[in-house]
Amino acid sequence: VQLQASGGGLVQAGGSLRLSCSASGRSFSDYYMGWYRQAPGKEREFVAGISWSGGSTYYEDPVKGRFTISRDNAKNTVYLQMNSLKPEDTAVYYCAAGQTLGSYFSNALDAWGQGTLVTVSS
Repeated sequence: VQLQASGGGLVQAGGSLRLSCSASGRSFSDYYMGWYRQAPGKEREFVAGISWSGGSTYYEDPVKGRFTISRDNAKNTVYLQMNSLKPEDTAVYYCAAGQTLGSYFSNALDAWGQGTLVTVSS
């Protein structure tokens, strides 16, 4: 599967952005999809994941209640709606495809997107 992320940009603190990640190649619904981010000078961190049908989601604590991950299998696309953005959310955001949620904790992923930059100004 090949992934392409888009939707990043510059936004003021408290604002919102929606990231999209389009997939091509192998059947999109075979993958547990997720988003990572990497802030300047920091390690990449897992942000959110969504199950194959979209019925189950997972969020890391820093984004709980502010970010929402969703997917549209008919459009081969996964989204990350980001609300109440904070300057500490500034990072390059990457989408990824794995087999299970566990893939994201064991770094055993099948594919990565190219990243999209989100900058939140204070």
